[in-house]
Amino acid sequence: MSEIILILPGWGDSGPEHWQSLWLKKYPNAVKVEQQDWQNPKKDGWIKALNETIEKYKGHELILVGHSLACPTIAHWAKQFGQTTKAKIKGALLVAPGDADAPGFPSEIQGFTPIPLDTLPFKSILVAGDNDLWVSLDRAKLFAKSWGSELVILPGAGHINAAAGFGEWPEGEKLLKLLKIRILNEEILKHPFKFQKGFTAEKVRELNRRKRY
Repeated sequence: MSEIILILPGWGDSGPEHWQSLWLKKYPNAVKVEQQDWQNPKKDGWIKALNETIEKYKGHELILVGHSLACPTIAHWAKQFGQTTKAKIKGALLVAPGDADAPGFPSEIQGFTPIPLDTLPFKSILVAGDNDLWVSLDRAKLFAKSWGSELVILPGAGHINAAAGFGEWPEGEKLLKLLKIRILNEEILKHPFKFQKGFTAEKVRELNRRKRY
């Protein structure tokens, strides 16, 4: 089964120099989740766009890569659809989550509060700057703990966007690879028979049919 990387920009979209836009050009299996209104986000509309994209590619293994407001969007989507979707979401890289619950958050952004603090039903890594104006370090830690995400703190990284100097972002690509390793390790622990030498794909399908693991 092939892999699709869903790129989810935040409020205002990611400009051409943003690492997300560069990843879209670099990776042929990367697909952007398009929103109808980037400037005046409404939770229900953003969740709908994400869900429609996930459903479109549900025949693939999916990895979500969200930045800023896209992170709470993923949390809201998971709360609403995470337990019922048939899509194979393997994990999420959550970068600089925008804290919609914070005082003074832009009024153009509507409906995202309160941000869900439920454990995400897939593996995730949360990356945050320790001086991000859009999320305090304490809140980033709370999101990571609540969502079950591995937490990576980047000193002086701000909002981890082009304005903060994150155009080409090789460290981010390493974190994406790390996420894939974490996913694989979890699959090995859950289904060790799949990875035994000489264990054929047909045998795996047979065991899956019998629900022996």
